[in-house]
Amino acid sequence: MTSGSGAGGSGEGALSQAVETMRAVRDRCVWTQAIDHRALVPYLIEESHELVDAIENGSRADLREELGDLLWQVLFHTEIASRDGEDPFTIDDVAEALVEKMVRRHPHVFAGETAETPERVLELWNAAKAAEKRQRASVLDGVARSMPSLALAQKLLGKAGQVGVGGEIALAVHDAEEVGAVPETEEELGDLLLTLTAAARAKGWDAERALRERLRELEADIRDAEA
Repeated sequence: MTSGSGAGGSGEGALSQAVETMRAVRDRCVWTQAIDHRALVPYLIEESHELVDAIENGSRADLREELGDLLWQVLFHTEIASRDGEDPFTIDDVAEALVEKMVRRHPHVFAGETAETPERVLELWNAAKAAEKRQRASVLDGVARSMPSLALAQKLLGKAGQVGVGGEIALAVHDAEEVGAVPETEEELGDLLLTLTAAARAKGWDAERALRERLRELEADIRDAEA
């Protein structure tokens, strides 16, 4: 189905119809009426993982469907938020804030800055983000601790580098490279991670917990460096 076809009409019309559909479901579905933001979290996580699967292994139809399912989660949360008695907001408020933020973070597109390399784009993005988050006291502020441990590890290593922490980790990587113990491709990295996980399982260890405990030490080092 191409844009403009089907019951939804144009893309803009279809999006408006999706908003109205969510509103009707919230009004008339007793299961949906009982759900709040917190209760929706498992579904949001599940739909996000299904989208990743579609990107990595699925068809174009799978990708389109899973994007829609994830969009439904956004609409669901904003419909709940729109009925909040103390601080309501709508999907339009979410979209407006998003546009304002993206315009600020792309000064090379909207404000006359020049960025001819991806590295320069990241510099401008990070500068704009830092200006927005001046109230943050730590580079760790805003880091989602609920991320999977490997994703959290990559995030924290980047944060550590910003404050000069993690030199011993970099040295360990350098030493491993010297003896050919560092994977040269993502495929080899996957093999190594699987091997390490299998070793943990054989010894009765929890690989996820082991990494998270080490990450807590890294977080403590970062906060010590900031202090």
